[in-house]
Amino acid sequence: QVQLVESGGGLVQAGGSLRLSCAASGRTFSSYAMGWFRQAPGKERNFVAAVNLNGGTAYYANSLKGRFNISRDNAKDTVYLQMNSLKPEDTAVYYCAADPFLENIITMTRTPRGSWGQGSQVTVSS
Repeated sequence: QVQLVESGGGLVQAGGSLRLSCAASGRTFSSYAMGWFRQAPGKERNFVAAVNLNGGTAYYANSLKGRFNISRDNAKDTVYLQMNSLKPEDTAVYYCAADPFLENIITMTRTPRGSWGQGSQVTVSS
């Protein structure tokens, strides 16, 4: 498995931007599809975005298209989530995930070869 560490969360005002980073170690980063989920207080975890092995294809939750952008830098073993025009309802813990298969990221399916990070809190104030 690959180990994942998220960073970049924090407190931001509505309308602002944040960029989350997820650094991977332990395995060949470019062999993993990557993605982001989020979980708001008292709610279930939801898919946010995913990117394929070489970063050429990205998928987003429909409600987030146009505001969020996922990217990866295989030379730095890092995946990013750029979040713009943030809203209070974007407040959640954001989790990074890795899996050899992109479909497992998109469906949030945990597998023995996949990994999930510990999460990074994002709070958007109104």
